[in-house]
Amino acid sequence: MYKAPVEEIAFTLKHVAGMGEAVSQGLLGDLSDDLIDAILSEAGRFATEEVAPLAEIGDRQGARLQGGEVRLPDGWRDLYRNWIAGGWNGLTAPEAFGGQALPHMLNVAALEMWNSGSMAFALAPTLTMGAIEAVSTHGSAALKDKYLARMVSGEWTGTMNLTEPHAGSDLGVLKARAERRADGSYRISGQKIFITWGEHDAADNIIHLVLARLPDAPAGTRGISLFLVPKFLVHDDGSLGARNDLFCHSLEHKLGIHGSPTCTMIYGDGRFGDEKGAVGWLVGEENKGLACMFTMMNNARLAVGMQGVAIAEAATQKAVAYAKERTQGKAPGWSGAGMSPIVEHPDVARMLLTMKALTQGSRAISYACAHAIDMSHRAGDSRHWQERAALLTPIAKSFSTDAGVDVASLGIQVHGGMGFIEETGAARYLRDARIAPIYEGTNGIQAIDLVTRKLPLSGGDQVRGFIAELKQIADNVRRSNLDGFGETAVRLDAAISDLEEATAWLLQMLADNRAAEALSGATPYQRLFGLVLTGCYLAKGALADSGDGRGEGRIALCRFAAENLLAETAALRDCLVNGAASLAAARILLA
Repeated sequence: MYKAPVEEIAFTLKHVAGMGEAVSQGLLGDLSDDLIDAILSEAGRFATEEVAPLAEIGDRQGARLQGGEVRLPDGWRDLYRNWIAGGWNGLTAPEAFGGQALPHMLNVAALEMWNSGSMAFALAPTLTMGAIEAVSTHGSAALKDKYLARMVSGEWTGTMNLTEPHAGSDLGVLKARAERRADGSYRISGQKIFITWGEHDAADNIIHLVLARLPDAPAGTRGISLFLVPKFLVHDDGSLGARNDLFCHSLEHKLGIHGSPTCTMIYGDGRFGDEKGAVGWLVGEENKGLACMFTMMNNARLAVGMQGVAIAEAATQKAVAYAKERTQGKAPGWSGAGMSPIVEHPDVARMLLTMKALTQGSRAISYACAHAIDMSHRAGDSRHWQERAALLTPIAKSFSTDAGVDVASLGIQVHGGMGFIEETGAARYLRDARIAPIYEGTNGIQAIDLVTRKLPLSGGDQVRGFIAELKQIADNVRRSNLDGFGETAVRLDAAISDLEEATAWLLQMLADNRAAEALSGATPYQRLFGLVLTGCYLAKGALADSGDGRGEGRIALCRFAAENLLAETAALRDCLVNGAASLAAARILLA
């Protein structure tokens, strides 16, 4: 059974990602170490004792569509009610609407633990938190006053309605329609697919944020508007009124996250109400809905990255526990009676250490991204931190979700044939993890965003400055003179050099208007960046004096990552710089 690694999470927040320094500088208000530890401890307790025990039930039963209503797995409705009773939904929400306005770093740390307990369950608050941010940033005062308090409390959940059957990632071709009414409302009609938690029985109301097009809207993405469309209409006094003209037509039968209802939603076909059309209200301005929705999507991208971290952590815990208990053969040097635990076999140990390194590396990357978001609102140099958050977001989303899949797959391998059997639980992590690299813009789209939009920030100075910071970490390792690091400093230097060369090449390609060549290596570059950050952040943690007695282990894991995982960076650099021509030539095979 999963146990939240509260101490390791707190260590990464404070000593690697930057929260400790921000607290000492007074940038996080009256937040103290004691309060941080208390919040994390209770979040960990809830994830361990209340969420995780229901994960298997959710996977086995799944969400069910019965008589037009969606029913959650047994126990999940009460679990959600207990979750909102704890006040978890409003950690970072505005105080004016009942939130606690705490740093984003604390929220993503809590999200990690809830997703480790059950990714399918944690998807509900993830979407609601994003909807809260979109409404609080772009909604009118009237919308905020009517909806935000109950969304912040968690009494009402939120969704994000983008995708349509013919339009996956290309939102410019969506067909959902919106028509103006004289009272300032709109009538929404159309079909949306893959709507996470689009219908369920845990909350009293569901607030859908829906992208649709007005009759006179410009073509493409410039003609998209965002609308708030509640399941139940809300009276001025906050009480619930009539059912709005929308419903869940069907549930998707998915590879994983079975407890999460993934809905096909129908808006405005006349099933409910006096006339066809779901009643909605504009969020932001007409024809500028995509910018509003991206507020929610950027929030969701880091949250999805945390799903990758969470699955990696849970899969690692299960694999390590199994490897210590399972006996098979005799490992080299084994002197005990009978067969040795498989953890003693070198190949199993290598897999487990790879799992640990990828988990802790992706955790640090994601927490550092959250730190940059917090600093963009609280520190003096807001532009610098906004750009740092923008640079880190696609890496945190893509590297962490890829790590979640890789680690879960390794977890099955550690279990051997038993891992392929559903009863052991190892397979669920891989099934659940596999959606994360697709969510919120596939990892290929994240690579396009990283290369074409984020590297050129401030003329490339943001990424160059970041690489300079990474060089300083490598230099700190070198100057530490600690024997346990082995060749870590040398390996870090080489990997950072690979990143620097690849970055310069990409920036030159963009300057020369050779985007096709740059994008040929975008995905390898994204992984290269993530691996370098993994090595550097593990080194930063290994150098920290936390006083918890785990320094020797952190140095050992850092050395393992540097001398094993970072060997890949040179190949990724070569793939990036030299692979564009071969890719172009090989496309004949796809004709």
